[in-house]
Amino acid sequence: MLFLAVAAAFVASLIFTPLVIKLAFRIGAVDHPNYRKVHATVMPRIGGLAIFGAFLVGYFILRPEDEHAIGIFIGALIIIVTGFLDDMFDITAKAKLAGQLTAAILVVTWGGLQIDFINLPLLGQFDFGYLSIPITIIWIIGITNAINLIDGLDGLAAGVSTIALLSITVMAIIMGNVFVAATAAILAASSLGFLFFNFHPAKIFMGDTGALFLGFMISVLALLGFKNVAVVSLIIPIIMLGVPISDTFFAIVRRIRMKQPISAPDKSHLHHCLLRTGFSHRQTVLIIYGLAILFGVAAVLFSQATVWGAILLIIVMLIVIELFVEIIGLAGSNYRPLLNLVRLIGK
Repeated sequence: MLFLAVAAAFVASLIFTPLVIKLAFRIGAVDHPNYRKVHATVMPRIGGLAIFGAFLVGYFILRPEDEHAIGIFIGALIIIVTGFLDDMFDITAKAKLAGQLTAAILVVTWGGLQIDFINLPLLGQFDFGYLSIPITIIWIIGITNAINLIDGLDGLAAGVSTIALLSITVMAIIMGNVFVAATAAILAASSLGFLFFNFHPAKIFMGDTGALFLGFMISVLALLGFKNVAVVSLIIPIIMLGVPISDTFFAIVRRIRMKQPISAPDKSHLHHCLLRTGFSHRQTVLIIYGLAILFGVAAVLFSQATVWGAILLIIVMLIVIELFVEIIGLAGSNYRPLLNLVRLIGK
């Protein structure tokens, strides 16, 4: 039955996306070129509706049961409406945040999903206590926006989201969480079908309708899949979502260093930096796909590693990420502490 649901979601996405393209032009839900964007023509931008519709097809064929399902589903509806309104009318950042906050609070209160603790190698378990609810809300909103931030090139957000969802599926199977594995697999199939129309050169953008929906679902499924795993808790989803989390983190670092508002837009995200180094549009997207796959594999290895193996993996990952960030200038062209240290030692 799972195979049927996944296949149905994929086919539905292939059918729905051309229909959404026509709808977008008809209702004026289009994205116009400007100095911050890489496309040169007017593009339809409510592709998230096709992903959401395809997901519903697969979900209702399988109907996976879980106590959190209703809360997650209603939260997703709120996110879809929020993203659609932004794609149509360019609503304010505060209005968009209000929609995300409402969805996150609903999942936490009605759905009962919370991050209760984090378990760090050697340091042991750290219980969040009264902070569990605000930390959970921050996580959901943070990952939701992280996926939105990387949605800057054809096929980028859809591809990275698909890889993250497949990683979640594999990990959920290992952990024995049927609901998360099934839901993530159906959503991955929906996103993959959309990618046929969204990969460079794209015929449609997912817009905030899609990016916020995928980010919201990934954030919730990542927590739901691993929240009761005492050995790893929050570490696995952090590693698994390394690409959007790293891009968002260094965007914040970059803006603080430049004395700019954290929410200020710029053209220095991961994909912008790779483009500036000389990679083509398609090469840049494929490189980021590769990074996303590496993070997914690292998450699986981390879950199976010993304590010292997990510590070594984290140290190696942090060093590699820092070097990569400094080489491509993700935190700013003059941010090179580790490279400067290497040069100093080499003298």
